[in-house]
Amino acid sequence: MISVACDLHIHTALSPCALAEMTPRNIVNMARLAGAQVIAITDHNSCRNVTAVTKAAGNKLLVIPGLEVWTREDVHLLCLFPSLVSAEQFGAVVYAALPDRPCDGDLFGEQYVFDEMDRIVGWEERLLLSPTSLGVDDIASLVEQLGGCIIPAHVDRSYSLINQLGFVPPYLKIPFVEVSRRGKQPQASGMFNAVTNSDAHTLADLAGSKPWPLSVESVTIHSVISSLLALSSTGT
Repeated sequence: MISVACDLHIHTALSPCALAEMTPRNIVNMARLAGAQVIAITDHNSCRNVTAVTKAAGNKLLVIPGLEVWTREDVHLLCLFPSLVSAEQFGAVVYAALPDRPCDGDLFGEQYVFDEMDRIVGWEERLLLSPTSLGVDDIASLVEQLGGCIIPAHVDRSYSLINQLGFVPPYLKIPFVEVSRRGKQPQASGMFNAVTNSDAHTLADLAGSKPWPLSVESVTIHSVISSLLALSSTGT
């Protein structure tokens, strides 16, 4: 086993709450400067920029396909997948569960789609910063079917599993919970260990982040997801 430095919660400028500077090449370069070897791209309710970041990364670092899904209970869950295909399958279900509301760029921010050279190649017209009609259990079941894993996001803040439900359901297969930088693990998170990702919406967020170690057999997407699922099965 080898140890890799991870940051599994990063937003591109596809997320309307992220700055326009969060382009594929900027993210890759800043994550490397911060010491990350493995990152996950987790835009709100979409994975449309994962391909561009993966291509921009090349062999510089490993990119895990993911989304940060907003459930009907107002819970944010990081959903990570073993392949872009499975992430896109999941993303299509999530997109269909979004309210049919256009994004007002002046009000919410633009939702940019990039290529690997940081060129804007499109916009997402439906507002991504919205709760879906999918519940926590719906998300957990579908992610498991697709071979992925879920991580409750920023459990010490708003829009979190603990904030909304008051506890972490013990039947959920999760490797750990995410605590905000300088945050404190809530007592309600119980038996679950905590890690801190950058939850980067700006380059400054990435620059100030501290990646955390994960033991893997090899530096591949499959190995990272397998290691996370192994932690889930041990009831960490």
